[in-house]
Amino acid sequence: MQLSENAQTVLERRYLAKENNEIVETPEDMLRRVAKNIAQLEEDPIWEERFFEVMDNLEFLPNSPTLMNAGRHLQQLSACFVLPIEDSMEGIFDTLKNTALIQKSGGGTGFSFSRLRPNADVVSTTGGVASGPVSFMKAYNATTDAIKQGGTRRGANMGILRVDHPDILHFIQCKADTNEITNFNISVGLTEKFMQAAFAGENYDLINPRSQEVVGQLNAQEVFELIVEMAWKNGEPGIIFLDRINRANPTPHVGEIEATNPCGEQPLLPNESCNLGSINLAKMARLEGDKWTVNWDRLQEVVEIGVRFLDNVIEVNDYPISAIRDMTYANRKIGLGVMGFADLLMRLGVPYNSDEGVELGREIMRFIQTKGHDASSQLAEERGSFPNWEGSIFEKSGRPMRNATVTTIAPTGTISIIAGCSSGIEPVFALAFTRNVLDNDQLIEVNAQFEAILKEEGLYSPELIKMVAQAGNVQDIAAIPAELRRVFVTAYETSPEWHIRMQAAFQEFTDNAVSKTVNFPKEATKEDIRHVYELAYELGCKGVTVYRAGSREGEVLTVGHKKPESEEAAASETARPTPRRRPRVTTGQTVRVKTGCGTLYVTINADEQGICEVFTTIGKAGGCAGSFSEATARIISLALRSGVEAKQVVKQLKGIRCPHPIWQDGKQILSCPDAIAHVLEEYLQSNGMAEAAATRETVARVNSNPFTGSTCPECSGTMVEESGCATCLECGFSRCS
Repeated sequence: MQLSENAQTVLERRYLAKENNEIVETPEDMLRRVAKNIAQLEEDPIWEERFFEVMDNLEFLPNSPTLMNAGRHLQQLSACFVLPIEDSMEGIFDTLKNTALIQKSGGGTGFSFSRLRPNADVVSTTGGVASGPVSFMKAYNATTDAIKQGGTRRGANMGILRVDHPDILHFIQCKADTNEITNFNISVGLTEKFMQAAFAGENYDLINPRSQEVVGQLNAQEVFELIVEMAWKNGEPGIIFLDRINRANPTPHVGEIEATNPCGEQPLLPNESCNLGSINLAKMARLEGDKWTVNWDRLQEVVEIGVRFLDNVIEVNDYPISAIRDMTYANRKIGLGVMGFADLLMRLGVPYNSDEGVELGREIMRFIQTKGHDASSQLAEERGSFPNWEGSIFEKSGRPMRNATVTTIAPTGTISIIAGCSSGIEPVFALAFTRNVLDNDQLIEVNAQFEAILKEEGLYSPELIKMVAQAGNVQDIAAIPAELRRVFVTAYETSPEWHIRMQAAFQEFTDNAVSKTVNFPKEATKEDIRHVYELAYELGCKGVTVYRAGSREGEVLTVGHKKPESEEAAASETARPTPRRRPRVTTGQTVRVKTGCGTLYVTINADEQGICEVFTTIGKAGGCAGSFSEATARIISLALRSGVEAKQVVKQLKGIRCPHPIWQDGKQILSCPDAIAHVLEEYLQSNGMAEAAATRETVARVNSNPFTGSTCPECSGTMVEESGCATCLECGFSRCS
């Protein structure tokens, strides 16, 4: 495997097997483990080698749980699950228990809360009233908070509510506070009836799911405007088109699709799972003479291998719940998708935001869909069709099929880092960006295709790359010819209309759905959001997610794009530094101080640039004094890593008084903040640090960073919003998986 430094880091953090916290396998060992495990059903040993080869060449990679767990004790290989929530206390908490089991094993879960009776509805068994879907979402959210998925993946959920549920207004606004329901993506399930009423400005019915009675009406246009407003404010809710999804349901005789997985690309029946894998299109280019073209022959080979691989996963998978195993076996859904599409376009010299780019996307996905269905049909001849084939859409055509669905366009945040390619079908987020490394040096990460093309054209230089990293794009860099600037477009240079047109082109030939984020600049209006939602409906998308730069404060970092002159002026007057990365290794000391609230332990850590963090401990965990001292320490650490001088922190804290001052070593300790100030002051005096110089260096560095916002909570790296989820470009951390 030809791995970048980031890819190696991601593998070591999340994928490679460990014993006693020590890595005990190489990346090649991991692929051998996976290939052997998935090929155990095969009589011909050649399949193990073929599975290994496509992964080792980085031409195909399965979803993360398969890479992590295949051939190990967990053996839970699926990423996507949808669970039913019945309208009873027993049903709600049975599903909650199953959710915990799935997330413990590394899966993400989707739910429709639409069956639950609305808030204040009658509960006949107790004589009380119901609390409604949103209250139970909060209970599910708290459970996810308490679970760390297998030590490698965070819990993630999708919550969906039908637009005709009486609690829909509460649901649409339930994430107005971004600190609430943090482990859920939410989407409103829109119906054809609602969309027609919205376009006509008419009212539509609200239906109580308990009684199926009409209990009120809302103006569809006003509800649609509220969805738009909330999406403009913080990117949620997304929308899915339920009727359109169910028209494509391959097994309507089995049940109705109510929900999707956390990133929205996999609609599933209740108690159904799906395993995913992605073809790296960046590897599907070949040079014919002096022209780059798509290697259709190799693409077909990888499609056929990928379909067989994913079908095998169904058999060797260890399902956390028997009902999910039974439903998965009955329909055998797989989701073969792509990554590296933007890289392929660059290599072929085709702009993402062009008719040529959209048509190429449509042609590639038509090819993958056709060859994928052929491969599934051939497997059916060899192994038999999926059990629910009778009554399915395939029975009507008389075509045997091993899998009820074959294709899905999934987000590929982490596996695309491993493969060294762009994510899913997203445009490139950044051609180059700067990150800080352990020795306080700066390392510029460059898109591999972009770098290779510059070198081939004789344009590459370290100075040019630095200019691109600082600018965030190439559009104003005269050293790059205009024809190349047209090809080297990034996500925020791609208008929302092109995002949607590309999504629709891939959706046309995708069995399941397409995970994609439509990126908007900060100055985008609500009308811009509404237009994209309407366009997604008109062009045949099954759902859409939007993100306006800077709208989710403290969560996502974005590449700098042009701002209105008023904003530019304000930014020049007042710098807004972001925290530098927390170093991996620090040195420090812990001081014990008596306070009126008890004994306080203050730890001060530093690196070559000065103090970078403060920790405090007082009393028992969960106590009020402990909470306040921890909060104070966190804010101090954030300030220090953002360039604030430690002596200024001392100045602000020193002298704060609480009702119980105390004397220690001849000094009066007025409060816990005052105690922290004394310890900091003594540390500065004894260590003689050049805090001012370190501060100036830090401020200069963070202000030159073209990304603005917060940092990855795990590695302090760069977070971007792609495929419906915030993902770290450096360590692969994802808000959704």
